[in-house]
Amino acid sequence: MTDYNEYFRYLTKRSTRGLYYRRYWLYPRLNRWLRGRVLDIGCGIGDFLSFRPGTVGVDVNPGTVAFCKEQGLPAQTMEPDQLPFGEREFEGVMLDNVLEHIENPRPLLNEISRVVVPGGRLIVGVPGRRGYASDADHKVFYDRHHLEAVVEASDFSLIRIIHMPIRMEWLDARVRQYCLYGVFERN
Repeated sequence: MTDYNEYFRYLTKRSTRGLYYRRYWLYPRLNRWLRGRVLDIGCGIGDFLSFRPGTVGVDVNPGTVAFCKEQGLPAQTMEPDQLPFGEREFEGVMLDNVLEHIENPRPLLNEISRVVVPGGRLIVGVPGRRGYASDADHKVFYDRHHLEAVVEASDFSLIRIIHMPIRMEWLDARVRQYCLYGVFERN
């Protein structure tokens, strides 16, 4: 079982450099693929919510949701694999560093497919080799082909793969923050 308090404390220890990287490098590059109303699943302490107005966040961790609400950010608690929204309520979904924590992602991906309009976008970020190995809670490693196969099985098609901060095998093996992002479109 996940210790939500411990994970909340871990998230709040993010460095200023990490915040600036997300706000001024990562999010602007990912946000250009999104439009309309967006859902941030696994919103954590609300970095993406504060970057992109009009985004709604959900998380299984009540501590991170409470923190977001204290900051005036729209977030709510969700049960695992159950999104508290109706069908086709969102034009986009952000799933950043969440999928690798789930042994069987199919139920969550099917829920995402349910709440996204046809033609809507899903951005899925997963850690590289070094990042994956650095967290004992990571359950599944995704390379490009595995990520594509798993997400496409839930009625999405790949549009683009993005390596962050840049594509480089050296970073993948040595830098914990290196990530692979897939941009998908709902069929």
